[in-house]
Amino acid sequence: MGNGETRVRGLAARAGGWSARHRWAAVGIWVLFVVLAMGLGSAAGRVDVKDSDQLKGETHTAAKIIEDAGIEEPAGETVLIQSKDGSLKATDAEFKSAVTAVVKAVEGTGKVTDVTSPYDTRTISKDGRSALVQFDMRGDSDTAGERVEPVLNAVEDVQKDHGSLRIEEIGGASMMKTFDDAFGDDFQKAEYSAVPVALGILLIAFGALVAALLPVLLAVTAIMATMGLMGIVSHVMPMSDTANSVMLLVGLAVGVDYCLFYLRREREERQAGRDAQTALRVAAATSGRAIIVSGVTVCVAMAGMLFTGLAEFEAMGLASLMVVAVAMVGSVTVLPALLSLLGERVEKGKIPFLHPESRLRRNKSAANRESRFWTAVLKGVLARPVISVAVAAGALLAIAAPALGMKTQNLTLDQEFGDSLPIVQTYNRLNEAFPGGSDPAEVVVKADDINAPEVKSALADFRDRAVSSGASRGPVEIKLHDEQNIAFVYVPLVGGSDLDKAGASLDKLRDDVRPATLGKVDGVEAPITGQVAGSKDFNDQLAGAVVPVFAFVVVFAFGLMLLSFRSLTIAITSIVLNLLSVGAAYGILVAVFQHGWGASLVGAEGVGAIITWLPLFLFVILFGLSMDYHVFVVSRIREARLRGRTTKDAIQHGVVTTAGVVTSAAVIMVAVFAIFGTLSMQSMKQMGVGLAAAVLIDATIIRGVLLPAVMALLGERNWYFPKWLHRLPDMTHDEAPEAVTHGPAHDDKGERVPV
Repeated sequence: MGNGETRVRGLAARAGGWSARHRWAAVGIWVLFVVLAMGLGSAAGRVDVKDSDQLKGETHTAAKIIEDAGIEEPAGETVLIQSKDGSLKATDAEFKSAVTAVVKAVEGTGKVTDVTSPYDTRTISKDGRSALVQFDMRGDSDTAGERVEPVLNAVEDVQKDHGSLRIEEIGGASMMKTFDDAFGDDFQKAEYSAVPVALGILLIAFGALVAALLPVLLAVTAIMATMGLMGIVSHVMPMSDTANSVMLLVGLAVGVDYCLFYLRREREERQAGRDAQTALRVAAATSGRAIIVSGVTVCVAMAGMLFTGLAEFEAMGLASLMVVAVAMVGSVTVLPALLSLLGERVEKGKIPFLHPESRLRRNKSAANRESRFWTAVLKGVLARPVISVAVAAGALLAIAAPALGMKTQNLTLDQEFGDSLPIVQTYNRLNEAFPGGSDPAEVVVKADDINAPEVKSALADFRDRAVSSGASRGPVEIKLHDEQNIAFVYVPLVGGSDLDKAGASLDKLRDDVRPATLGKVDGVEAPITGQVAGSKDFNDQLAGAVVPVFAFVVVFAFGLMLLSFRSLTIAITSIVLNLLSVGAAYGILVAVFQHGWGASLVGAEGVGAIITWLPLFLFVILFGLSMDYHVFVVSRIREARLRGRTTKDAIQHGVVTTAGVVTSAAVIMVAVFAIFGTLSMQSMKQMGVGLAAAVLIDATIIRGVLLPAVMALLGERNWYFPKWLHRLPDMTHDEAPEAVTHGPAHDDKGERVPV
């Protein structure tokens, strides 16, 4: 065969070949797809997850009752009036004067309704030094934060006139406004800064502006198309803002990675002396194939979220799955077309001192293209594989050890934001004076006739028993909605912001108080909701989803590895190594955020728990993303092995020749994820640090030490594939032989390479 006549087969190769031959058509189809997806998505609008669909269990039942009744719960606000030095009590004239002034001031704004005095509702603390003025914001609760400023100003004016008292407002609307002011742009800035950071790293990696822009362009267009698709799909499965943010994060990571893999291989083949057409075909059949295998594996991992039964997780999983699929298709179709169109112009915009062209002109040997650092590391690893496995695996197991004591819960306000904000300090003072008063349990009572004597008697009995049982210290408030035959019962739980203790109080209400009171009246429903109940229901449902999700992801990933590499050994080691990297990430999370070890180094603090949703979320995301590197490296090793190298030589060749692209991809991922670790919310810090640490471990210890050491120990057993599995579909047929330049190809030892 002459130059450019290398035969390659397979889906990726065929897609890349077609795109290169019909480059304008391929680019046009991609642009049309992105524009159509965005246009149709915008026209359809996005349907978001309803509160009633967020959770199952009692929380779901309560939300459904409220939704079906058409009741719009207003944003409740509370003004805490408290003696600063403990000298004043609620019975003192100055204290009463302050209460009257607060009531008058908030009513005077015209923004509130149902203002109640603590002297009427008995919302006075046991020591008599604290009292609560309560009211509701007028209008939609979702936008109450936009209207609460005049009320906050009115309360501040009263505070100025009563220096011996602490007069502070807290509630749904005031917290919404405070957090929007403090952190509203926080998350958005992180999203926007991720693209410039990725571009900067790519500039260093490629040394040319055009080559660096291609991966970012692909990732951004894939994200834009997926945003449109989310709008369309949301009419079947509702989406959310969280799903949108996760989609952007995943889309940027895989979009850049896939393009990086493809572009680096095409560039490498050209630098080895092959013409552009041959280089593109080889890149399509090798890196293109790795992208498809990796993309399908990531999609399978993301699909695991659909088994949680949690609407938010399902939205995140589907959104992530879609963006990975779009980025994967774009990488093997429009990217070859763009590379074919650009040709040598892909090297335009060279950055001085960064572009490798001059060095490669001097010496184009493969050895010079291999990473010197990883060559040195691999030399030691392959010389002593047993010691390497023992040290690396031992270190990762030690890092993972703290995960055995992982505690998960929904973070309370003070855990999430610390005490840097005044409203968090108000939250703590309110909980201290009125345990559970800031986040009471809410009992939604539905009856055929809410005013029936037996129902009223049961409500009164419930209120009394809630206090006498020790679940609450009161006051227990009852609000009737006569037209809808619904009552809301607000029960401050003993334990307050301590979710463990508050959870025990909730159990008393659900298991003891309710059955003995409301449970005895026929036709009465009384689900209990609220923050503590929501946290418990979420934990319970998530715990039930862990095994199915883990099993689904692991089994399908194992199957894909088995079919893609036709090796039982590689499939097993892939799963084990990925689980080890996830375990290490869990250990770091627990050590830093639960125990506080080194938390200050990442601007965090030990909060005693990991946010409930994070472990499962991390498992799915990391298991998927880890396969990017694994498939890419092992594909290169297998490719070298098929060309006649020994297993040890193939390992050396595969790891060191992919080290540059894996390092670049990992640095981009770590940098993007680390941006989210700089956000103010502890939950976002946990997510960012967990993802960044896992990717760093995966790209270094796992791929650079453990993988080659384990494969070196296994030797020829790496390619073990039992005869009884030979009937399985063969997905390895598109492994491309090495392209030839002049006559038959030869390996490093001068032997003819099988084509």
